[in-house]
This record gives sequence, C-alpha cells and structure tokens, in this order.
Amino acid sequence: MVEIGRKIKQYRLQLDLTQEELAQRTELTKGYISQLENDLCSPSIATLEDILNVLGVTLPEFFSEEKTRQVVYVPADYFVSDNGSGTSTWLIPDSQVKQMEPIILTLKQGEKSAVRYPFEGEEFGYVLNGAVELHVGDEVYRVGAGESFSVNGARQHFIENTKKEESRVLWVATPSNF
Repeated sequence: MVEIGRKIKQYRLQLDLTQEELAQRTELTKGYISQLENDLCSPSIATLEDILNVLGVTLPEFFSEEKTRQVVYVPADYFVSDNGSGTSTWLIPDSQVKQMEPIILTLKQGEKSAVRYPFEGEEFGYVLNGAVELHVGDEVYRVGAGESFSVNGARQHFIENTKKEESRVLWVATPSNF
C-alpha cells in the first residue's frame, strides 16, 4: 500500500522545500500539507496532481512500487541449461531485464556451443580454464585460459572445445539475448 503522505514528504525533502513553500506553490495551507504528510487526510486526485506537478513527479511514478533488485547472487540462484552440446550456467537469473547477460559456458572435449546468429550487440568472453576455438564466420581463433575475446554480434559465431580437458568460458552478451 502506498503511503501517500510519507511519499509526498520524501519528494518535498529531496527538493529541499519546506511545508510552507510547498503550500504556497500549490495554493494550499501549510496545515493541510502537514496533515497530508502525517496521513491525517487524503487529497483529491486533482490536489495530488497539483502537488506532484510542483514536486516534478508524475502520477505513475508516484504510485509505482520500487522493487528491491537483487545485487549479490549465490550458486543456489544459478540455473543450468543446454547450449549446443555443452551447458550454460546462468549467473544472473533475471538477466533478461538487464543490459548484459553473463553465463559460464562449459564444454567437454568435442562439444560446441549453439551457433550465435547475427544480432545487434556485442559479446565478451574470458576463458577460465582449458582452451577453445572461437569460430567467427570463416575465421577460427584459439583462445586459452586467462585470455579473452570480443565479438561483434553482427557476425555468426560459436565456440568449440577441441582439447581433451574440459573448458569453461565466462561469456557475456549485451544486450541480453542468450
């Protein structure tokens, strides 16, 4: 439930306005502003719009509930899915609403990622262990542990593990689209 008075006060204080200044700008009384902020009365929609106009806030912004976004993710938050013949570990489960999408691609010998078809964006990769071959169009690049790569999404590409040991690649796409 939105606490109208608390939010009005919060916005007023952010603008460093006194109750009296807000009252003058909205042609209301200081006493009425005080009652509003203490949730002792409720404004009409027209009055609320006038107050929010002075505070520089729209009705939708005012009534939107801010959701606390997760900042730290632990292995219990991750999930695994197939990626070609390898697997992807999704490091940020809600990454589809973010600008970047990080995964860890795990490939055993002979395994390949799914083909990444052209898209508007970029990808970055860092080989955590093992070694891989990065296929970009007709070109092939060898990338070993501790090395990184950057790929323009406009070119079709995929990753392959031709070595005997398992390879793991931190792979980040922006915008999110894995």
